[in-house]
Amino acid sequence: MIIVVALLFAFLIIGTPIAAAFALVVFLQPDRLNVWLDSLSSIPYDSVSSFALVAIPLFILVGEIMNRSGMAASLASLADKMLGRVRGAFGYIMIVASAFLGAITGSSVATVAAIGSTLGPEMASRGYPKGYVASLNAASGLLGVLIPPSIPLIIYGSTVGVSITELFVATLVPGALLMIAFATVHWFRSRALLEGGQEIVARAPVASQDDGAASKRMWAGASTTKAAASLFLPVLVLGGIYGGLFTPTEAAAAACIYAILVVIFLRCLKPSELMQTVYSAILPAAAILLIIAMTGILNRALILNQVPQDLAALVAVLFEHPYMFLLAVNVLLFATGMFMETNAAVLLMGPLLAPSAQAFGIDPVHFAIIVVTNIEIGLLTPPLAANLFVAARTNNVHLAEMLRHFGWFIGAAVVALALLTFIPGLSLWYRYF
Repeated sequence: MIIVVALLFAFLIIGTPIAAAFALVVFLQPDRLNVWLDSLSSIPYDSVSSFALVAIPLFILVGEIMNRSGMAASLASLADKMLGRVRGAFGYIMIVASAFLGAITGSSVATVAAIGSTLGPEMASRGYPKGYVASLNAASGLLGVLIPPSIPLIIYGSTVGVSITELFVATLVPGALLMIAFATVHWFRSRALLEGGQEIVARAPVASQDDGAASKRMWAGASTTKAAASLFLPVLVLGGIYGGLFTPTEAAAAACIYAILVVIFLRCLKPSELMQTVYSAILPAAAILLIIAMTGILNRALILNQVPQDLAALVAVLFEHPYMFLLAVNVLLFATGMFMETNAAVLLMGPLLAPSAQAFGIDPVHFAIIVVTNIEIGLLTPPLAANLFVAARTNNVHLAEMLRHFGWFIGAAVVALALLTFIPGLSLWYRYF
């Protein structure tokens, strides 16, 4: 057990690609080599052949289409019209837009990139420090995982054996809780950062003296149409799943077809641009599926080395109460999220810790929400901090400028996590109806 874990973290620390690190840990155990060679052809295939995993590339493609077609920007424009008179409005718009886009893409990093590129410059122009804008952008991206559909939850459910539909239902209240936490931070920080707590609202430029009004009306009409089409996507996905019309994978396919039809009908993308969008979605999807395939081999190695059994026995000795176990798990998962990519961390830690949680009588759905939320917070925490780096690059700001701002959001996320951990009803709310 110690050798396996030590090898894994050694490879990750020196920068070995995650999929390669998982495979190398296995093949550097000579006494098990014959077992790996016998099952090498079957384990990776079996790991990625789940029908539920088909949803991953489809949701990624929907997110790419939303970003490249301008549908995400139209959502922000609509939210601006609705909340424009609220003090500190654009920060709330970024949070709400991240939740909406997260409900379509299922990816935290994709949500950060899309929202940062569309809303970041506008928010900075309204008087917010760029470091704060990037920090809020990075934090709001966490909603891309907690607001269903969620790629990490799809991965967790398919590998641990928990109903993905039930996980999607369970995340509604935790997602709303995290939105409230970030909105509360923004309420306080906007008053400290802006003069008088008011945003600077610049007048939108027009095309010319003569046709400016007509251009503005045309743009507003097109933007509203895109926004209306975009708003129907979460309704299609979530309504279809919760209404029993679709499985999560079928909902992903329906969303993908709908998004393609919308961009063709509204002429948001040229055929060549649509093909480039498909290509852009293939690369991250392939990377995720490769990691899943290699994780299948690693999980087999852990089982043959009796790591889950040893860990469960160790946990039983160290912790007598479920709350003590959950506290230790939170610390472990938080540290894991700091050093590992989200999907890889979920694949590794989910099957490893789930048996121990079950032994303590912790509900599998409740534990899944804890695992995914905790690892996602690691996306805000250096040294890996994927959300921070993506937000810094997207908003054209140095990471040092974000240091004095993103700690507030980490604190809010940790408070929300504590509530989710020790109040199971927040995750299992749907069982009371």
